[in-house]
Formats: sequence, structure tokens, C-alpha cells
Amino acid sequence: MTEDAPAQGLTEVLARRFLTTDAARSEKVDRWHGRGRRTARENIADLVDAGSFVEYGRFVTPAQESRRSLAELVVEAPADGIIGGTATIDGHPCAVLSYDYLVMAGTQGMRGHRKSDRLIELIGRMGLPTVFFTEGGGGRPGDTDLPLVSALDVGSFALWGELQGVVPRIAVVSGRCFAGNAVLAGCADLRIATPDANLGMAGPAMIAGGGLGQFAAEEIGPADEQAANGVLDVVVDDEAEAVDVVRRLLSCLRGPTTDAAGDGGADDQDVLRTLLPENDREGFDVRPVIETLADTDTLTWLREGWAPELVTAIGRIGGIPAGFVANQSTHLAGALTADASAKAADFLELCQRWELPVVSLVDTPGFMVGPEAERTGLVRHASRMVTAGALLTVPLIGVVLRRGYGLGAQAMLGGSTHRPLLTVAWPGAHLGAMGLEGAVRLALAKELAAMPEQEREAAVAEHTAQLRDHAKALNAARMFEIDDVIDPAETRAVIVATLQRAAPRG
Repeated sequence: MTEDAPAQGLTEVLARRFLTTDAARSEKVDRWHGRGRRTARENIADLVDAGSFVEYGRFVTPAQESRRSLAELVVEAPADGIIGGTATIDGHPCAVLSYDYLVMAGTQGMRGHRKSDRLIELIGRMGLPTVFFTEGGGGRPGDTDLPLVSALDVGSFALWGELQGVVPRIAVVSGRCFAGNAVLAGCADLRIATPDANLGMAGPAMIAGGGLGQFAAEEIGPADEQAANGVLDVVVDDEAEAVDVVRRLLSCLRGPTTDAAGDGGADDQDVLRTLLPENDREGFDVRPVIETLADTDTLTWLREGWAPELVTAIGRIGGIPAGFVANQSTHLAGALTADASAKAADFLELCQRWELPVVSLVDTPGFMVGPEAERTGLVRHASRMVTAGALLTVPLIGVVLRRGYGLGAQAMLGGSTHRPLLTVAWPGAHLGAMGLEGAVRLALAKELAAMPEQEREAAVAEHTAQLRDHAKALNAARMFEIDDVIDPAETRAVIVATLQRAAPRG
């Protein structure tokens, strides 16, 4: 071996390393930038701490040497179209993977699958929260160097699915995300997408090949539709904002901040005394209540486009990471529909996996009822919500803002007003086994039927008023069905104090 051999070897390595960078494909990158897009490496660089990324498999090339020259594959298809490794974000360990759309439309090659298999297995062993940029066209049929028939034995999907409850997983979806790429996004705990995203179990070619018609990629699972049906959790303006949201969410996985005293970092709590309308039949936006309770600028709203009668968010309160769930009376009076129940169940299960305490703000007439509601599978979804709440081992705190009626209110409270670590109500709140007027009509059915028709509604109104007085939160507290009735301005302090005293999570 000559004395300069190590230098020559290093020169080759550095040259090949350069060919995996964006600088080596400036024309492609410039065209991509012209579309308002960032490259995979740019997204990763923006997300992780500078100099912290340890890359795996940067020199991998597609298994296509029988049809393309090695030189072409090295230059045109760096890393086989998937970049991945470990890093830190704000000083905390993580893993990050990204398909590279500039390499064969971000399709999944067989060697790329070996890389993702390896990384996903390591993620589980190392216990790393993971961010996956999943843009791409699904499986790649052109890899010919490996003996294959179906390639159904690749491990990435099962390995990624097995990480549920093991490590937090966040997917970022932009552009086209079809087939296997979409499944990886769908298996993540949360999905953040840009408005140009299309997410579907098959792309145009597969749909046409199945004899199902010709469709443009833009017609398949556009972001607005996937937000409205609950597939997407957060829709952001662009990839830069997506990275910001990822950072904010991951920060909520790191335990309490130094501001755990709960006496700073929030709005004036006296505002809570004025946020509810005087007319308790009038709908109001519950989000300002959550924003006032939570630490300033820590909230991330989830699934805003789906089942808007229920609001979910992740943020901090008194420095403590928490999930917030609340009924939204501006939509269907805050009744729990099948979709709202599924949304709640998903959220409660997420909080359990991520070890986030739950703050539940109750203002609901109960579950939506009637033949139309039942056609949506309400019993199944409502029961799943009850089960998800009952299985919580993370701290749960309930606050009845206004109306806490029936099984719906119980479901918001883990199945019972005594299930949370603390259940309090605001002074104007009412609690009952069902909606008050409905309870009157049911209890007095025989008496009402015997009355002259013109007297019935007056009788219902009179008895409803009497029942309403009986259903006051103070009466529920007197019977110890709830723990306390509090000044709304005390809510944040009471929640923080209880969370601080709860048993350590884990």
C-alpha cells in the first residue's frame, strides 16, 4: 500500500459524497425551487440542529444496473431516493427520514426499502421520536437487479406500524404521496400537510391499470378533502411552516418546562369570566377559552376541518405538556356525532401513547341521536370514545363549562364525573342525565298526553325550568357528583396544581 492510498480513498469518498448533495444537481433543484418547493435535504436541514445529522446509506444506488450504467445511477439517483438518519432537534435526539421526489418521483426502491427497514428497526431500539417526509409515488417497478416476484416481503410497513406506542411518529406530506408512501404517512401518529398535497392509496397509473378510469394526480385525495375527512391533522401554508409545527409538537414530548409554577406565560385569566354568552342556548367559540388557559403560543390545533363540533389541540399549561379536548357549540350545539366520537377516541389514544395529560372542557347536549345519526355507526364510534377515555392512565381533568348532559358528558369525562383526577364546573353550568326538556317530556309522557294540547308546551316549559334549577352545578356539587364549582378565572391554576401533584407519567 502506498503512502498516499488513504488520501486517494478519501478523495473518492468525498467526491461521491458531493454527488449525493443538492449542489451536485443544481438544475433540478432550481426547477424545484421554481415550483415553490424545498428539497428533501433542505427540509431536513431546517428541522434538525446544524451538524447533528448522522446519515445512513447515503451511497446506496437503485438496483437497476442491468438497465442503466452505474455512473448514471450514482449521479441521477443519489441515496436511492430516500434520505435518513439520526439527529437532534433543539438538543433532543430524534430520527428523520425523507423520500426525495427529485429521484424517480420519490418512489420506493428495493435498496431504499432495505435502508428504511434498517432505520425503522434502529428507531425502535433507540427509542427515537421520528419525523418522516413521505412525498413519493409508491413502489418502484423498475428495480431489476434483485430476483423478485411480488416484493411483498419488504418489512418497512410492518416495522413502521409496530412502532405505534413505542415512539412518537409525525409524517409531513407535500406534493404527491401515493400507495406505499401514503401508508407510511397514514400509519404515523400525526400527519401535517401542505395545501398542494395529494394523499391516496393509489396514484393515477395504478388506478388506470385497475380499469377504474383516468384521473389527474390533483384529483386524488387533495389536501382539502383529506382534512375534511380526518386523514390530515394539520394543514399548513408550506414546508417551512410544517417544520415549525413539527418542532412545536416535539417540544411537547419533553416534559414540563421551568415555568411549571403556572403563574406566567398566559393571558389574563379574568377574561374567562366573560367568554360565555349570557344566553346559554347561544353557541360560542370554545377556542378562545383554550387559548386563555394554555401557555401563550404553545397550541397546535388538530383536525380542524373534520368533525368541527369537537375541538382538539396539543399545547402546554403552566409549562406542562397536555392535550385539550372540548365541545364546540357553534357546530351542532356541540353534540357528539359519530365523527366527533371517532375524533375524540383517536385523540385520547394519542395522548395515552404520547403520555400527555388531558384537559377536557365539557359543553354538550350529549350524543347526537335519531335514525340519521345511527346510520353513521354512532353506537360503535360512541362506545369506542367511552372505552378510550376509560383506558386512560395519563391524568385527566374535566371542566364543565356550561352543559354536561347524558352519556356524551360522561364520555368527555372518561366515562364518569368521578373518573378524572378532578372534575369542576363553572357557576352557570348544568348537569343532567339527558337534555332537560327531553327529560321532562319523557318523565311526564302520560301526564302530557292527558292534557289538552294547548296546555302541553306551557307545562313542559314550567317543568323544564324547575328541572333546570335542580340541575345547577352547585346542586351537583352538593350531592358530590362533581368535585367543585369554581370561579372561571381559577381554572388554569386548579388544573396546573392538580397536574403537578399527579403521579409521574410513564
